[in-house]
Amino acid sequence: MSEKKRRKPEDVSPRARRSNYKRQLHALQVELVKLQRHFIRCDDRILVVLEGRDAAGKDGVIKRIVQHLSPRETRVVALGPPSDRDRSAWYFQRYVPHLPAAQEFVLFNRSWYNRAGVERVMGFCTDDEYQEFMQSVPEFEQMLVRSGIRLLKYYLDISRPEQRARLRSRRKDPLKQWKVSPIDDKALKRWKAYSEARNAMLARTHNPVAPWTLVRADDKRLARINLIQDLLTRLHYADKDETVLRADPATVFPYHPDCVKRGAIAP
Repeated sequence: MSEKKRRKPEDVSPRARRSNYKRQLHALQVELVKLQRHFIRCDDRILVVLEGRDAAGKDGVIKRIVQHLSPRETRVVALGPPSDRDRSAWYFQRYVPHLPAAQEFVLFNRSWYNRAGVERVMGFCTDDEYQEFMQSVPEFEQMLVRSGIRLLKYYLDISRPEQRARLRSRRKDPLKQWKVSPIDDKALKRWKAYSEARNAMLARTHNPVAPWTLVRADDKRLARINLIQDLLTRLHYADKDETVLRADPATVFPYHPDCVKRGAIAP
């Protein structure tokens, strides 16, 4: 066996790893352009939901997905806190106007699952509202899928030490001040409550029509590459290059009830 073949990943220099990451990302972004050209031609509607703990890397993944796509047919939805009117309306009502029309690719940076996560943990909704959501969301998503929307749901999971490091870095970086939120300080303090909310959300809202795919995201670059590979694998488009779509099953994988027990996601 040659020296090159025996070399372990950790033996590769940071410059070489970054160069390899850039090559992989470029190849995948070419595939994303092919995908967009295909679904525009076919009038498809694609909806990607990205959830995860604070600082899990949702912004970074989205940035790389949309970087070279047509802005006319691509939309990123990141809604702020609900207004008084929103709170008095049907819960899903404020999300419906942002759903994709024909030829559109829409990515939700957090979504209606706020109710199962931050709202549940922080007490921003009542127990009755939470239970109603958990019962209604599978029906809501089934309606979307029956209507012809291609729905993909990803949960980015990180460890507690990694979240602590990222939140600390976010506070120090002047270019990331817009990301700093009062809720950040409570993310670590309420780690266990967020874990319990995550586990309940995944268990009750994972189904064959709208399944969850989990992404281990402590390594940002690895998470980005594998999530995009998985996304492209799940969608049909012309001239697909299968050689660049081999996602690592240790990084991106379908939800299963024993994920926490076997250590696939953070406890």
